Amino acid sequence: MGMGMNAIVTGANGGIGRAVLKKFAEKGIRIWACARTEAEEFVQFCQELEREYQVMITNVYFDLMEEDEIQEGIKRILSEKQPVDILVNNAGMAYGALLQMTSMRKLKEVYQVNYFAQVQITQMVARHMMKHKKGSIINVASVGGIEADPGYLAYGSSKASLIWTTRMLANELGAYGIRVNAVAPGTTDTRMGRYKSQEELDKVLARTSLGRMADPEEIAAGIYFLASDEAAYITGDILKIDGGRTA
Repeated sequence: MGMGMNAIVTGANGGIGRAVLKKFAEKGIRIWACARTEAEEFVQFCQELEREYQVMITNVYFDLMEEDEIQEGIKRILSEKQPVDILVNNAGMAYGALLQMTSMRKLKEVYQVNYFAQVQITQMVARHMMKHKKGSIINVASVGGIEADPGYLAYGSSKASLIWTTRMLANELGAYGIRVNAVAPGTTDTRMGRYKSQEELDKVLARTSLGRMADPEEIAAGIYFLASDEAAYITGDILKIDGGRTA
């Protein structure tokens, strides 16, 4: 695992995304790092990883709200004619609101970013993996897609859809040697993970066995495990990385 392996990582500029880039780079995996917009500091981060670990990282930009942009971005990656061994669907958006406060426009936006875009990317990349008869797809879901906490209609149901799709695709793509799994992180110490109020965070941590948030590196370790040959007989699984959250 590592040398000669190629991975696409979306949401690469987020907290978990960067941790995944670092983990994959350490393991000698060549990466297409997908983000919404170009940021000088992120480009430098990728260049430092390239230098430190002697790997190739290509920055690719597209907005998950734009179907055409997604298609162009993934097409550009596939046109390099390199086998894609790993796809990490990590990009997503957080949103909290009660039923009556959730507009249809917002609901559609959350689904576009957290679900439809992932399906579109997976369709394109899976077609490519099917030809090569191998591949590992990891969807970054959330324990929010398993629990049904009030106030997370849009976010929770979009992640629940991703979890169902993970299981279904594992069945559909297994015959082609493609494994499909998801990680379901608990509250993680990233910019996105801190969108909850401190009061809400304290409530969640009070019912978390380890009593703290996850480090992004701890989520990345689970993603790498599922991507690697160590997990060769694991598919259709939802790996909860949540510090032991209880209802």
